[in-house]
Amino acid sequence: MKTKILSAAIMAFAMSTLSILPSCKKALEFESPSVSSPTTVFESTVYTNSALIGVYNRLCGDDGYGNRLATILNLTADDFKTSGSYSSSDRRGVSMYGASSDNTELTKPFAQLFAGVERANICIKYIPLSKLYTSGTASQKEEMGRYLGEALALRAQFYHELIRNWGDVPGTFVPGSDAPTLNFSNSNRDETYDQLLKDLELAQTLVPWRSKISDYGSFRFTKGAIKGLRARIALARGGYALRTDTRKMERRADYLTYYQIAAKECAEVIAEAGEHDLNPSYENVFKTLHGTRADDKFELMMEVGAFGANASTDSKLGYYNGLRYSAKSTFGAGGGGMNAIATYFYEFDPAKDCRRDVTIGVYEINDNSKKILNTANTMTDAKFRKAWTAFNNSSTSQNFAINWPILRFADVLLMFAEAENEVKGGPTAEAKNALERVRKRAYLGFENDIPATPLDKAGFFEAIVKERLLEFGGEGIRKYDLIRWNLIATKFIETRAKLRDFMSGQGAYANVPLYIYVKENNYLKGSSVAEVANLDLYGGTPNAVFYTKGLESSTAPAGYTVKAWRMAVNDDPVSGSISGTSNGFATYFKANERELLPYPKTVLIETTNMVQNNGY
Repeated sequence: MKTKILSAAIMAFAMSTLSILPSCKKALEFESPSVSSPTTVFESTVYTNSALIGVYNRLCGDDGYGNRLATILNLTADDFKTSGSYSSSDRRGVSMYGASSDNTELTKPFAQLFAGVERANICIKYIPLSKLYTSGTASQKEEMGRYLGEALALRAQFYHELIRNWGDVPGTFVPGSDAPTLNFSNSNRDETYDQLLKDLELAQTLVPWRSKISDYGSFRFTKGAIKGLRARIALARGGYALRTDTRKMERRADYLTYYQIAAKECAEVIAEAGEHDLNPSYENVFKTLHGTRADDKFELMMEVGAFGANASTDSKLGYYNGLRYSAKSTFGAGGGGMNAIATYFYEFDPAKDCRRDVTIGVYEINDNSKKILNTANTMTDAKFRKAWTAFNNSSTSQNFAINWPILRFADVLLMFAEAENEVKGGPTAEAKNALERVRKRAYLGFENDIPATPLDKAGFFEAIVKERLLEFGGEGIRKYDLIRWNLIATKFIETRAKLRDFMSGQGAYANVPLYIYVKENNYLKGSSVAEVANLDLYGGTPNAVFYTKGLESSTAPAGYTVKAWRMAVNDDPVSGSISGTSNGFATYFKANERELLPYPKTVLIETTNMVQNNGY
């Protein structure tokens, strides 16, 4: 039986307990020869758990947070962009806000997210119908309730990702077999979000705190992660969005209701101090994602596990993105798919904020397996590094089993600070403390030197905007923050102005050098701050060189290699890195239009009731 439904290969589960074999021939078509009925599956806690793992599975792989959702759809902001030259039909079209509806990066992630929704919908329907749920033993009822809570949280995560990328996506909360029509139309995002908030309110009563189910770790939803997700969705619901009817970025009049929800949820997570806290080491948060757990404080509240060395369940993190390794080096090829905006490097305190050197790959590993400085426009993201994994030097694999962080406790602290400031009309003592906890971790060893905390509402909000830029660079958060604040157009204009000042050596960049001269030297694989401090640059320590004009010559001193620094940024109309049509910064962005991606063409062909987003 073939059925039209909103997803490429929407299916229930590819599990032995509920064997449904998908067809991927069309974006909105699947075949479902089920050999085990849902009523059988959900009368066993073991099979129900297996079915739920099938829902989690839709977070993984190349079309999930193993690549496209983590490193392509969430670019560009004022931290990172995609490397390479513009094409409307590939990843660079997404990054430059010029994607066409036939863009090859859009269809499969859209399909996979709706496949996740469908799988979750089946669990959410059948778990409450199970005799184990309604009349089982106390432990069976508790376990089945927990699985229901996780399914509700997973559906919310899938929908949140769909909405923040495409807007008024169809909202369906029943399995496809129960839907009155399979020719879905666009749904009001506010109504969808309101349903998700209700779902998560229920889910957190069903799922215990992390410490009560130790085998879950941060790979499955626990109470804290559900509360954090509810806060995130509440802020999105209360924030600005591109509205279908007015074609403008607008925020609803009742937005404070949702900020109150966010503040409450975050406050309750913060109050459970033994469940989640900041990792004392910022760098260790990201090393933990690479396999060796170094997060005893459980800052990582929810992460997508990567495994299996394949495109379906593993990730290309550290191969596609992250620190760049030459294919000729002993490390083999890795990284380079994302580039830092040159001015982002200068947003950090150079001497005291450890996050700069964890976040930005100012150097690369060359053919000789040595580290050498990048140019100012080829710096990469660096929270994902092949050298932090147990890779095999001789392997040509693109999968290193690096996980993706969905939610960190640092985000809970900063969401709380933001929401509290908005609700109370200014920063409370608790809001200031939350912000300062994040800053003090970043300034480890220099805690008394953190920036002064503003005492007024507007100033405190600006501090939050800046702190989230510094804290979450390269984690796929910044673009969506700027959209919900209605600051994305403003920040793009501001960043282009900064890049022009950088290019000409004016204002804050008056002492930034045109060129930097470097010798290759050993890659220590030590701490990120020490690694950058150890760079062999002409003229002094790296942090001095980055802020000193130097020789200003394209000819390097004897024994050194010249690297373009300010000289790397230009405004050529075609190739320029500011507004060039080929390599520019968010060149094709249009306010009140490109805040959303286009629906894939195949989806609209097969689902005729849907309407394309404005401007595509």
